[in-house]
Amino acid sequence: RLKAQLQTSNIELQLLDAQNNYSIANINMDLLLGLPETTILKVDEDYINEISENQPVSYYLSQALQNRKDLQALDYQRKAANLGTKAAKAENLPILAITGGYVAADIPGFVTITNAINIGLGVSYNLDNLWKKNSSLLKSQAREKQLEANNELLNDHIKLELNKDFQNSNLAKKKIEVYERALEQATENYRITKNKYDNGLANITDLLEADAALVGAKVNVINSRADAALAYKKLLQTSGILNQ
Repeated sequence: RLKAQLQTSNIELQLLDAQNNYSIANINMDLLLGLPETTILKVDEDYINEISENQPVSYYLSQALQNRKDLQALDYQRKAANLGTKAAKAENLPILAITGGYVAADIPGFVTITNAINIGLGVSYNLDNLWKKNSSLLKSQAREKQLEANNELLNDHIKLELNKDFQNSNLAKKKIEVYERALEQATENYRITKNKYDNGLANITDLLEADAALVGAKVNVINSRADAALAYKKLLQTSGILNQ
């Protein structure tokens, strides 16, 4: 009896922890969605069943390169820096200017001009550019190199994170198979122990232990499915598919 009470107490403690974690998660989600903190969110019971077979890791990598907003933002920054470099280079080039004008004058006894149009083409160059460094060009080129390095670093980070999430997702799915086999074994063990107990070949302690093992196996299967669903969603988030 004391052993059964101890097992019951352990299960009650696990239930309290689960309820506490649920309450914290509910508040965090309310804050994330901008809802009042007292809003009760209903859990999607089909969430743990939304697990699909993984595509090859190359598929998720290509999706990440297309969909990741941080990569797209960095690409726009690189294009802007490239335009800045071109503009800075233009400062060292001669300036070509086309001028035009219209003249009409009437000076009595001297000259009369009507409908006179003049057009000219001029070239100017700042001789200071011959010995002065173009600071704008140097800054823009340094900015381009910095963004290029950031792009390589971000790509490496995405590849590492993507492969990690891909492996975690596969591992989580394999764990489901292991826990399901353990559930089959616990079910058979409980059936045999219950049969022995009914025939006076096992005591109540053996039956309680078999029952507790069966309950634990069922919980492990549910937890493994939830972990697998979470790992799969994390993989989709890293590849940018989830945001689409």
